[in-house]
Amino acid sequence: MMKVRYSFQGGVHPSEQKISRDAPIEELGAPARVVVPLSQHIGAPCEAAVSPGDRVRKGDRVGRATGFVSVDVHASISGVVKSIGPFPHPLGRPLPAVEIESDGEDAWTDGLKPHEDYMNLSPEALKEIVRDMGIVGMGGAAFPTHVKLSPPKEKPIDTFIINGAECEPYLTADHRLMLEDAEGIIEGARIAMRSLEVNRGIIAIESNKPDAIERMKELTECIPELEVLALRVRYPQGAEKQLIKTLLNREVPFSGGLPMDVGVLVQNVGTLSAIYKAVRFGIPLIERVTTVTGPGVREPKNLRARIGTPIRALIEACGGFSTEVGKVIIGGPMMGVCQYSLEVPVVKGTSGILVQPLSEVEEDVVHPCIRCGSCVRACPARIMPTILAVFAQRDMFAEAEKYDVADCIECGCCNYVCPARIPLVQLLRYAKAEVLARRKKAA
Repeated sequence: MMKVRYSFQGGVHPSEQKISRDAPIEELGAPARVVVPLSQHIGAPCEAAVSPGDRVRKGDRVGRATGFVSVDVHASISGVVKSIGPFPHPLGRPLPAVEIESDGEDAWTDGLKPHEDYMNLSPEALKEIVRDMGIVGMGGAAFPTHVKLSPPKEKPIDTFIINGAECEPYLTADHRLMLEDAEGIIEGARIAMRSLEVNRGIIAIESNKPDAIERMKELTECIPELEVLALRVRYPQGAEKQLIKTLLNREVPFSGGLPMDVGVLVQNVGTLSAIYKAVRFGIPLIERVTTVTGPGVREPKNLRARIGTPIRALIEACGGFSTEVGKVIIGGPMMGVCQYSLEVPVVKGTSGILVQPLSEVEEDVVHPCIRCGSCVRACPARIMPTILAVFAQRDMFAEAEKYDVADCIECGCCNYVCPARIPLVQLLRYAKAEVLARRKKAA
């Protein structure tokens, strides 16, 4: 019988709805055209490294990093650069991107550099490869991975956590990766641990994925530095601070604290699979596994899609819409972002595409707060959403900062439990953005 652990405060139990869990990963293939955004990660956006009319091959750099907290982006098909300019983006507004029209050859660049002896490379060399191959966190945050793998010397890492929780309802891409590419994930973890010079790794998986737990245990039996632990199902179990509390009973400091402050680093399983491909085969991050799901699609699937593919193509590969559509969300129902166009492209952080029928989209009728405290009890970040929402509505950003609005992880637990249907996450996100912008300006 599996031993499970649970200890973080707050959280909720939304219906799992993992309706695509048994759908093997399918290759979507090369589209006739891609739009590769130059902003696909937290940090400085890329600048174009190509010009209209240039011929590119799959894996060629088309966007150049402009700072340390930034990574390159690469062509996901071979063809001709048609234009560079603003195109629809999952963030909700047009952003600069490179448009490439396929030549039908889908030919790889000549610049791939595989490494058979990758575990003998130095930590510095490994991090350089991860940077040059454009690897970012693929659980949704899209933070440049080479930065995460470079903690300051005064904050040594003693434990590396492989995040296979995938607690967001509907999403199953990580689950399928753990079943179909477990070896790549484990090798990616060993590479990351080598770059950090860490000897302890924990593979954390929610207990609703027993097949993935057994698969990982089978492959790590002879790897003493890795252990597999099952987690009780509770959202947002996969959030870094909550995961660390659950597994190690360590409290990451609030108000700007990071996992490195308690000697821990966390990486998503999809990121580790990408790290392995980058280091072993020299393949940059030009595709990812995305779950296309929800009652609004005919056949929910897990698709391996090229970066820059319009989400319309993924929905069509699942048989199209099954009914009149209410919302199309990139991500899951708790943290996802509603889209305004089906032409927005798959980016490095696109973990899922959720289609909700019009019949299931309730009218957002907001009622006055009844001071029930449900949002406070559910908040895993231990802040007070109801009070912060009032500050946000009144543009009282100094007060919002005093009450730790920057600690909000935007998990959606407060929205989920609010009987008044107040858009708490949106209000806190607004106040949080203002607070962070003011901090940046002051610095």
